[in-house]
Amino acid sequence: MTSEAELIVDRRRLRRKLSAWRIAAIVLAAAALLALAWTAAPFQRLESHIARIHIDGLITGDGATLDLLKDLRTASAVKGVIVRIDSPGGTTAGSEAIYEELRKLDGEKPVVAVMDTVAASGGYITAIAADHIVARGNTITGSIGVIFTFPEISRLLDTLGIRMEEIKSGEFKAEPSPYKPASENVRAVSNALVQDGFNWFVDLVAERRKLGRAEVVRLADGRVYTGRQALAAKLIDELGGEERAIAWLEAQEDFPAGLKVSDWAPAGAGELSGLGFSIGRGMARAFGLEGLADRAAIHKLDGLLVLWHPDF
Repeated sequence: MTSEAELIVDRRRLRRKLSAWRIAAIVLAAAALLALAWTAAPFQRLESHIARIHIDGLITGDGATLDLLKDLRTASAVKGVIVRIDSPGGTTAGSEAIYEELRKLDGEKPVVAVMDTVAASGGYITAIAADHIVARGNTITGSIGVIFTFPEISRLLDTLGIRMEEIKSGEFKAEPSPYKPASENVRAVSNALVQDGFNWFVDLVAERRKLGRAEVVRLADGRVYTGRQALAAKLIDELGGEERAIAWLEAQEDFPAGLKVSDWAPAGAGELSGLGFSIGRGMARAFGLEGLADRAAIHKLDGLLVLWHPDF
């Protein structure tokens, strides 16, 4: 029979084994958490490389993307930056914020923009922040202009027998209103708002593309251009893809050849973040309704827009 002493020894041995497994489980869990958190600076980023970032979807100037651009500016291992753009634009203020951060980044290291399917309006503002722009021949770009939209449902309210009343401090408070047609004065004030944003956009293009202002105004009637048309109009620098962007970077003075390209993304990017709409897009994609999610997101944008969306 097993003695009591042997039973005690067996229990102690079992306890030690259980303790070892617990410690191993804790170590593995900690390692997994560290792996999940290790998104902003993977090991390969300790070596010199070219950083690639993506500006996709609606541009809102979200904090995560702005923080990413600031991180790139101070990352000594990053020798150059490729900005891949696939966006119809977004808010004017958000596009301005992205543009300004990219210009600061360009002051520290060379930045080249690569246009994918669409880089229009606010997407084009993003592109001209770089010192070199590459686009496909059939990329959609341009759409230089500003739009301010608002609903007007007064006829619907009349049909339903509903009347909205208001008491306000001034003629232009909360105008234009969806509950009544805009007056001539309101339209004039709103138009002044749009024209101010438009002039800013035009001046930006003239400065960055080294074009005469009159020429930019001629191009800036809101139309979009293919990459080939944009090249002829000097809105971009060359046709091609990322390989042309890398070649341009390597042609810069003292730029090392043969560097690897490493993707950088905003903290928490992926299906749960992105540029502010990826959660809704991810859910919509699961039901085959991704396009509807983007359209719904557009309706929620406030203020002046630099946005091209022909399906509206």
